[in-house]
This record gives sequence, structure tokens and C-alpha cells, in this order.
Amino acid sequence: MKAIPTMARALGLVCLLAAAAAAQGRAAAPAAAPGRPAAPAAGPDTELAHTTAPVVLDGATLFRVRGFSLYPAEERARTISDRIWGAARTWTIAPEDVRAVPVEDALDVVAGDQVLMVVTEADARFAGVARGALAQATVDRIQRGLRAYRQARDPGVLLEAAWRSLLATALLIAALVGLAWAFRRLEAGFNRSYARKVPSVQIQSLEIMRAHRVRAVFRGALRALRASVAAVLVYSWLQFVLGSFPGTRPLAARLLTLLLDPLSRIGAGLLSLIPDLAFLFVLYVLTRALLRFARLYFDAVAVGRVALSGFDPEWALPTYRIVRMLVVAFALVAAYPYIPGSSSASFQSLSIFFGVVFSIGSSSFVANVIAGYAMTYRRAFRLGDWIRVGEVFGDVTEIRLQVTHVRSIRNEEVVIPNSSLLNSNVLNYSALARSHGLILHTTVGIGYETPWRQVEAMLLLAAERTPGLARKPAPFVLQKSLGDFCVVYEINVYCDVPAEMMRLYTLLHQSILDVFNEYGVQIMTPNYESDPEQPKLVPKEQWWSAPARPAAGERGSEAE
Repeated sequence: MKAIPTMARALGLVCLLAAAAAAQGRAAAPAAAPGRPAAPAAGPDTELAHTTAPVVLDGATLFRVRGFSLYPAEERARTISDRIWGAARTWTIAPEDVRAVPVEDALDVVAGDQVLMVVTEADARFAGVARGALAQATVDRIQRGLRAYRQARDPGVLLEAAWRSLLATALLIAALVGLAWAFRRLEAGFNRSYARKVPSVQIQSLEIMRAHRVRAVFRGALRALRASVAAVLVYSWLQFVLGSFPGTRPLAARLLTLLLDPLSRIGAGLLSLIPDLAFLFVLYVLTRALLRFARLYFDAVAVGRVALSGFDPEWALPTYRIVRMLVVAFALVAAYPYIPGSSSASFQSLSIFFGVVFSIGSSSFVANVIAGYAMTYRRAFRLGDWIRVGEVFGDVTEIRLQVTHVRSIRNEEVVIPNSSLLNSNVLNYSALARSHGLILHTTVGIGYETPWRQVEAMLLLAAERTPGLARKPAPFVLQKSLGDFCVVYEINVYCDVPAEMMRLYTLLHQSILDVFNEYGVQIMTPNYESDPEQPKLVPKEQWWSAPARPAAGERGSEAE
């Protein structure tokens, strides 16, 4: 009996190696009897150390066995576990029916007429005990396992486990309710007593975090603590309830492993990816530094600190965007092989999918981008220019990669796709106004009975009276056509500020009306059918009929 503890301590190193030695020692032995597993053959290489595997019943390890090159330990342990489990489920087999039966140069551990495993001389040599003692120790372990398996499934034991689980569930619910109540009280107390007193976090005059952000951090910490305590309570409840029933006891034993295995795999995966992640980090730092240098350089070009021959400073920002796109594209190409999972079929499938989606849906996007750069490098307009595109008239407020923003004279923001600009005629009022001035023009129709010299003089006088017009170059008059009923005259004047165009047109029209009324010449535009009985003129005494009021500069002429 004193040998049994020794055998129990050595049982973890026992059963696999025996097979090889036994088979080699009886090379001429007859085949195994039906239902009895063949004993593993012994050999010199099978005496080497092999990994052991546990024989498990109902989640509990009974003993461990070893294997050899042709019969791995895991496979042998799984086979023995299945046979013991089958014997445990056969209620006609009593635990006392498990015994060791000598056969040739091995011992069979049987339950009734079913062979559970074979204990060979190689197993005994490896364990350092006698073969009979090793077999008896194995029998004792299997008998205890059968008794425990059946006792755990006794109806009385199951009923008691159900009551304990029900009580544990009630305690869990009460604990969660109490936890929620306690933390609500704690948070309410904090808000009532300390929330208003929490100062902002700052260094000298630099405010790092406002007071309400600090309070939000405290509340977030309290909620995280509550969630952690609730998670511990739920885990403890699961461990207790699952461990109370034999069917779920293996799951209870592996519960923590199920929770930690994903984290350990993620950690192991991250460790294996450290070289690739280091390369990606270095590539990111270099790319960011290069983009920052490029931005500083093109900013200097934009403000004139760096001059490039034939390069418009307004091209600096669009050119920087092109350089940035090229640098980022090169960095992505270099980084692709080092991205985790880039070599997997799923990653490549997703890449193809997004590539197809982008190519299908980005046709207008690419067209607008290319059109935007084309308009920029063609110098069609710049920020602040007054332009007309179709029916849109206003000043350019923003030039973006895909669209251009124009503010109309009614203070409306019009967003025009760059592809539309590229395919339309763009009338720029500001391009030449900076150097040569912008010519404003308007037409009037005057009858043939009025001398053309008088008409031209009156138009030039109206231009002279109009404030805000450029005096140089001087205004000039063109005779546009000799119509059926009138002569069409066009007055052309210069202005330096296109933004004042509409106001200057209004002032010029007012001056023309005043001058022609003053000299009694009738304007026949737009249509003429016959001579009226009285000329269509406004007498000077009616120029300021109510509710009109003369301006400050016009009161003197009114008094005259």
C-alpha cells in the first residue's frame, strides 16, 4: 500500500511509452483479441520524452498518459477518455467492475467486458514503478471518477444545485440593484457637493481642460468602476452556477480561459506584428515630415518669400495638394505589404471591392478635381474676381478641389461644379480691370431729328457727372446702328473696381436720364412706333416729385 502514493505521484508520466516497448518485446505475439486495444509497440525512440495529455472525465483530470511517434499522446488520451465516459454512462457497470486483467506481457484495465486502456511495461518503466502497481493506481482513479460522475447526477444532488443556483441568481439581482442604487447616490452626491467646486485644469494661463470636462471625467470613472464591479459579480455568478451542474462544469472550468484567450491571442498577434508596425510607424513619421516640409515650402511660395520663375503664387496651394496626393500614394504603396492581414484573401477581396466601388462612383469626382486644377493653371480666375458663368454673376469667394463658390450681387452663395466651369464660357470682369480698367457700356436710341453731335456731347456729359467712374482713359461714344426709327448710341466708360459695377451702372443711367431731360431730348429706346403729340420728357420742376428728395449736390441746381 505504501507504493500507491508513489504511483499516484508518477502517474502523470506513465502510459504512452509502454506501448512501444511492449510491442517490440513480443514481435511474434498473436493479434489482439476483439474489443481490446492493441498495446503500443516499444522501441528505443519511444523511450524518449513525449508530451503528456490528460485523461478527463466530467471536466476533471483522472491521470495523464504519454504517446509515441505513431500514437500521439492527445489521441491516446482522447480515446481513453471516450471509453471511460461511455462506461460512466452505462449504469449497469459498477465502479467495482473496473479491474486490471493480465494479458501476455501487459495489463488491460477493463470495465465489465470493455477494455478501457492497456498498461505496458514501458509505461511502468517510465513511471518508475511496477506494472501491477501502476495498473492498480489507474483502476483506483477510474473508480473514483465513475463514483463522482454518478454522484453528481443524483436527482437529490441536482435539486440541491438548482436551489443553490436560484439563490445565487436572487443574490446577483439584489447585488446589481444595490450597486446601481449606490452608484446613483454616489454620483448625485458628487454633483451636489463637489461638481461646482471642481476647477479647470490649467498651466499658468493655458487652460488644458475645462471644469465641465473634468466633471465628465469623474462621472465616467464612476460609471467605469460600476461596470467593472457588475462584471465581477456576473462572472462569479456564472462560475458558481455553471460549476453546480455536471453538464456545465467543464464550461465553468474554462470560463476564464474563454474570456482571456481572445485577449491573449490579440496580444500575441500584436507582438508578432511589432516589426511591421515599427516599419509603418517610421514610414508615417517620414511621410508626415516630408508633407510638413512641402507645406512650408509652398506656403513660402504663396506669400512671395520664395520666388519661382514663371510660377504664379496662386498655384502654390493646388500644387501642394498634387504633391501631397503623390506622396501619400507612394507611402500607401510602400506600406501595403506591411499592413496586418494585407496578404489574406479577405483583405484583397475587400480592396478589389472598394476599388470597383470607387471607380464606378467617382467619375464625376475625378472630373471635377481635374477641372478644378485645369481652371487654376489656366488662370481663368482667382479669389475675389467678379465672373459670370451662364446666369450666375458674382465674386469668387472660394476655390475648392471639386467646386467653386460664387457670391452673387444678391448675397447668394452659388456652388458651381468645376466640370461645369470647364465646359462653360467664363466671363472674368476683374482680370484686366487691374491694369487696363473695365469698360461699362449702355445704349440709348435717339431719333434722327436730333443731331448726333448733340447726343454724343450729352452722353459724355452724363458720364462726367457720374461719380466713381475712372477719368482716364476718357469715356467715348459709339454709334452702334442706324435703325429704322432711331440711331443707337453706346456710351463706354471705365471703372477700376468691378465690385462697384452695378452701382455705377445705376448712377450712369440716372445721369443720362437727367441730362436728356435737361436738354429736352427724348429717348426712344426700346421701341418706337410713331411720333407722340408731346415729347416724352420729364420737366425739371418734376424731377423731385414726392416722395423723391434731392440729394445734397442737387439742391443748388433745383434752386436755380
